Amino acid sequence: MRRSVQLQAAPMRRSLFRKYFLAFFAAVIVPLAISGIGDAWFGYRDQRAMLSALLRVEATSAAGKIQSFLDGIKDQLGWTVQQAWTADAEAYHRLDALRVMRLAPAIASITLVDDVGVERLHVSRIDLNRIEGGSDRSGDPAVLGVRSNGTWFGPVTFRDGSEPFMTMAMAGNRKAGGIVVAEINLKLVWTVVSEIRVGNRGRAFVLDRTGRLIAHPDISKVLQGTDEKTAAALTRLRDEIAAAGGEATTARNAENEPVVTAMAAIPNLGWTVFVEQAQAEAFAPLYASLWRTGGLLLAAAIFASALAYWLARRMTGLIRLLQEGTEKIGAGQFEHRIDIATGDEFERLADRFNEMAQELAVSRDRSERIARLKRFLAPQVAELVEKSGDESVLAGQRAEVVAVFCDLRGFTAFSAHAEPEEIMQVLREYYEALGTIITRYEATLTNFAADGLMVLVNAPVPCADPALRAVEMAIDMQDAIQRLIAEWRLLGHAIGFGIGLAMGWATVGRIGYEARVDYTAIGHVVNLASRLCSSAADQQILVDHAVAQSVRGEILLVALGPRQLKGFDEQIPAWKVGTRSGRSNGVQGPKGLNG
Repeated sequence: MRRSVQLQAAPMRRSLFRKYFLAFFAAVIVPLAISGIGDAWFGYRDQRAMLSALLRVEATSAAGKIQSFLDGIKDQLGWTVQQAWTADAEAYHRLDALRVMRLAPAIASITLVDDVGVERLHVSRIDLNRIEGGSDRSGDPAVLGVRSNGTWFGPVTFRDGSEPFMTMAMAGNRKAGGIVVAEINLKLVWTVVSEIRVGNRGRAFVLDRTGRLIAHPDISKVLQGTDEKTAAALTRLRDEIAAAGGEATTARNAENEPVVTAMAAIPNLGWTVFVEQAQAEAFAPLYASLWRTGGLLLAAAIFASALAYWLARRMTGLIRLLQEGTEKIGAGQFEHRIDIATGDEFERLADRFNEMAQELAVSRDRSERIARLKRFLAPQVAELVEKSGDESVLAGQRAEVVAVFCDLRGFTAFSAHAEPEEIMQVLREYYEALGTIITRYEATLTNFAADGLMVLVNAPVPCADPALRAVEMAIDMQDAIQRLIAEWRLLGHAIGFGIGLAMGWATVGRIGYEARVDYTAIGHVVNLASRLCSSAADQQILVDHAVAQSVRGEILLVALGPRQLKGFDEQIPAWKVGTRSGRSNGVQGPKGLNG
C-alpha cells in the first residue's frame, strides 16, 4: 500500500518541478532572448483583438438595425391579420392596412389574402387599390412560404433600376385571419450600410443566403448583380469567418485585396452583414509597438521575483483549500465543493473530491429514499419508484385495489399471560414469515399494529389479475403461519390465524406529515376487508363477492351465505377459500359462486 502511494505521488512532484522551472524560464530567459519578438506579438494580438471587437460591433450594430427595421414592419403587419374575414370586417381590414402604411412608410403595398388563398384587398402607394380582387393567390410563392414556415421573406429586387424592394408575408395567429403580403422598400438597409466607416477605407456590405450582393456603399455594384466568381469568393469569405468562431479574420475580398473582416448574421432572413478594413491600414499602429521592447526588459526582472512569490503563496493557498474541503466532506457536508481552477493536478484532485462528495450525497439520498419507500412498499416496488425518480404514483388517487387484512386469533389472551420475551419471539417469527410472502408477491404493506396487518394489491403499482394474486398470497400466508402455529402449540400457545379480502375502489396515497409518511387506502373496501378478517375463524380465508367473481374457476371457493358484519347495516355475502387442489379443475364448493 505504501509503495503504491509513493509511486502515485512521484509524478505529482515532477509535474510541480516542471511548473516552477518553466515559470522561471519564461519569466527571465525567454523575455531577455525574444523581447523584440514578444513585443511585436503582443502588439499584433492587441491590435487584432481591438480591431476584431470594432468590426464585430459595427457588423452586429448594422445587423441589429436591419433586423429591428424588419421586426418593426412585421409587428405592424401583424395588426392586419388579427380579425377573421367576415362580411362586416372588410372595412376594418382596409382601415388597418391604411393605418399600417401610414405608420410604416417603408411599406409600398399591402395585399390581404384570406385563409383559402383568395385576394381580398390590395392597397398600394404606387399602384391602384383593389377591393375584393378575387384572384387566386394560393399558388403564390409568398402564400406557399407562409403556410410552410409562418413568415416568408422573398428575394431582393430593384424597382426602376435603383431602389431595392423585398416581399414579406406572414399569417395571423388564427387561420381565419388570413395572410398579409407586403412590398417593402429596403432603402433604409442601403442607408445603414453606407453610414458605416472603419478608418479611412473601411466599408460594409450585405449578402443574401445565396451569396448575392444586396447592399453596398457603391450602389452600382449591387445593380450590376453578382457574377458566379464574386459570389463564390464572398461565400468562401463567410465560411472562413464562421470557421473562426465569428472572430474577425484576415482574408481577401471580392476585389482580391487583403482585408480584415468580420460578419454578423440576420437569422430570419439568412442575410449576412460584413464589415471590412484594409490590412495595411488596420495594422499600421503595430509598428509603433516595437519601441516598447526596452520597457519589457526591465519588466522581466521585476516580473520574475513577483512570480516566484505569487507561486509560493498560491501553492500554500491551494493546499489549504484542499485540506479544509476534505475535512468538511469527511464530516458529512457532502454539499461542500472545493473551488480550484488552475488547470493542473490541483484542479483535477479537487474535481475528484467534488465528484466523490456528489456521489456520496447521491448514495445517501438514494439510501434514505429507498428506506423511506420500503416502509410501506415491497423492496422491488421501492427500487422501481427510486430508479424512475417519479413518486407521482404515491400521490392521492382513486384505484381499484384488493385489501387484505390478517391477524392472530387468541393473541390478546396469549399476550396477557405470556412473558414479554415470548410475545416478541412469536411476533418476530410471525412478521418474518408474512414479510417474506408479501415481498415475493410485490404487495404493499400499509401498516401493522400488534398482530394485525393491512396489505394492498394493485396499488401503487398496478398488476395483472390482482384478485388472483391476492388470494394466492393469502393462501401462502395461511400455510406459512399454520406451520408456525403448530410449533407454537407445542409450547402451549393457543393461537389461530384468519384472513379477510375485499376488492373495490378506494382512495390511495401518502398520508402523514414531513417527518412521518405512510401509504394507505381509505374507502368501503378497506372496512369490508377488515370486518371479513374479524369474522374469519382460525385457518379461514374469507373473501367478498368481487374477489370471488374475479377468481372463479381458478380457486376453490365455498359460499358461506350472507353474514352480519359489524358496522354494516345489510348482511354481506362471504366465501371461504378452499385448498389449492381445486384450482386444477376449477371445482367450487357445494354451493359455489352460483349457489
